[in-house]
Amino acid sequence: MISIRKYEEKDYKGVQYACLNSEGPNDDSPETQAFILDTFCNYYIEKEPENCFVLDDDGKAVGYVICAENFDKFKAVYDAEYLPLSKQYEGRYEWASTAYLLQEKYKDTYPAHLHIDILPEYHRKGYGGELVNALFEHLKSKGVCGVMLTAGARNETGKGFYKKRGFELIEQNEDDVAFGMKL
Repeated sequence: MISIRKYEEKDYKGVQYACLNSEGPNDDSPETQAFILDTFCNYYIEKEPENCFVLDDDGKAVGYVICAENFDKFKAVYDAEYLPLSKQYEGRYEWASTAYLLQEKYKDTYPAHLHIDILPEYHRKGYGGELVNALFEHLKSKGVCGVMLTAGARNETGKGFYKKRGFELIEQNEDDVAFGMKL
């Protein structure tokens, strides 16, 4: 049975797997996979698991929405513990850091930011919307005033998903698109 539920420690490897394989089988090098996890996944499930939800298929995490509820808290911990890991991947951090620069720019209006990934066989079934809605209700209950995310500028499917859910386009550059929603 498929359901949306809060993240649990047992979901760690499943969330990482979804992070690496949401666009299909991942054949990146181990170094690239480590970079992706260090940059876009591990902080959230290690430091803010209470702000993470999973798409559960019979006890297995097959998708997720993960969130940092306060950018300043995120940045302090990320810079101290995860940034040194990301910087070891020869120039790849510069590519990823543009997203965090956009989030920092809008942190007063949208203090929270999220990442969402779902394995391909669960795409286009409404689960992404359910994950986002669960997160929104959670953030509202905590008094968080807004949430944002970034997507690749050429990610037309992702941009359509966020617009359909009511996110506003707040900035676009050559590489990234920033969306925000006031809660």
